[in-house]
Amino acid sequence: MPKKTYIIFLFMATTIVLGQSRTREIGLITENDLYTSSKNDKYYTNGMEIFYRFLTKNDDEKVNKKIVEIRIGQYIFNPKFINKGAVAVIDRPFAGYLFGGLEKGLFFHNETVFKGGIELGFVGPNSFAEETQKRFHKFFSYKGVYGWETQVSNALAIQSHFLFSSKLLPKLNSDKVDFHFQSEADLGTIFTGISAGFLTRIGFKKLVPIYDSNLYGASVFRKPEKIVQEFYFYIAPSIKYQMYDATIEGSLFNDNSPITFDLIPVRFNGEAGFKYRKNNLNLSYVFVYRSKELHNEINTGYFYGSIGVSYLLR
Repeated sequence: MPKKTYIIFLFMATTIVLGQSRTREIGLITENDLYTSSKNDKYYTNGMEIFYRFLTKNDDEKVNKKIVEIRIGQYIFNPKFINKGAVAVIDRPFAGYLFGGLEKGLFFHNETVFKGGIELGFVGPNSFAEETQKRFHKFFSYKGVYGWETQVSNALAIQSHFLFSSKLLPKLNSDKVDFHFQSEADLGTIFTGISAGFLTRIGFKKLVPIYDSNLYGASVFRKPEKIVQEFYFYIAPSIKYQMYDATIEGSLFNDNSPITFDLIPVRFNGEAGFKYRKNNLNLSYVFVYRSKELHNEINTGYFYGSIGVSYLLR
């Protein structure tokens, strides 16, 4: 192939690849206390989510993107001690939460974000958390888990979730640093609470606008454009007021759970992590801290790690 012909062919191929839209995204989030420490194994012990996102029609001039997300997941909660001799010393109920959800996100040109969604599922034996954890421990030859017979009773989950984020301090923002206010609210038969705090991104590369960033899941795009690259650190402290938590207090509609505790309503939460994107691949690692959640002398604050992987599709 002549050199000039080869160069033209390469240019056309690159243009086609870069010009293709990526309107769908599929991904996985796995969360575990072992992602932060091999000795830290308590409370929120494992979580798994699979999600699928896609762009929808947008006729609003103020909105850059409208994205719908479908998600299924399972969360597993344990007390600090799960060995056979410690069944009588439980500082947090055994519980599981199995759910499926649908969410819609609006990403505005001014980098404001609003998300709202619903979830349906179960807490209690119908969540299959006991079976999942015991099979996981058996597969990896981990120690046995004892105490699931005391888990909270079955409860139907009908949940709503909302997120609002807005860019702050325009005079202090730069290509490598920006600041945001962030608030979330949950209302339902399993979790009810509200949180508010601040988020800061610090970029190793030039920061991407929030409506194109993977921070809140806005990587998908319709218009042909250059492939976006992201790599940044973020930190997000917040205060949360938790009014109800069925995994700790038991069901709203019965008093059948063997072990329950009263909530500590006001908590401090913190997140810090790295998020990366190149071409169609998104990667993330986040360290999450939660302060003490319930009234018990043994119970303490805890932390866990969250790993995310997703891929953009045409």
